Amino acid sequence: MQLYVTYGSPYARLARIVVVEKGLEDRVEIFEAKTRMKDSPYYQISPSGRVPYLVDDTGVGMEDSQLICVYLDSLDGKPRLHDPLLENDWAYRRLEASARSMCEGICVWVRQMRLPECERSPTVLAHEVARTQRMASFFEERVPDRPMQGAPRMAHLILAVSVDIARKRGLGDLTAGRPQLATWMSRISDLPGMRATALP
Repeated sequence: MQLYVTYGSPYARLARIVVVEKGLEDRVEIFEAKTRMKDSPYYQISPSGRVPYLVDDTGVGMEDSQLICVYLDSLDGKPRLHDPLLENDWAYRRLEASARSMCEGICVWVRQMRLPECERSPTVLAHEVARTQRMASFFEERVPDRPMQGAPRMAHLILAVSVDIARKRGLGDLTAGRPQLATWMSRISDLPGMRATALP
């Protein structure tokens, strides 16, 4: 299989983490996609030009990190990061939705900061900074709750990747002044998939 990524994308990183956590390194070859370029050859593979994009063993392509992560996790018939028992666990599903919301807001901020300064929206930047701080405080309060504990699941990976990209891309250390989140983050950062895909 071929997995197309950009190394700065948190969504692509989630797919790369699943590859490592599920021991699929011998089955999935990772390629760096050339995105946001006119006439990029990548657009012949992924018409939307988004990452991640997975081409399976039969040559069928799929996009969207949620779909790809579920697919990779289920290949061995033993999904570990997407436990079917969690489908009706509304506390867990709310946690995952909140983590995705946080990640999306951070991505908006990162994309704004990549623009020339004269094209950035101060209103959007301020909104996303405030949202990120609120979300980090929300997760600080949630750390002791049952859905945040136990074996790592996708909600945990999404949150960890979000906190990491915020720190690495200049939005700040979201664990500062949040001791429970800092301890939790230190623990999950030790996962092989997190270490193998760490942002520079």
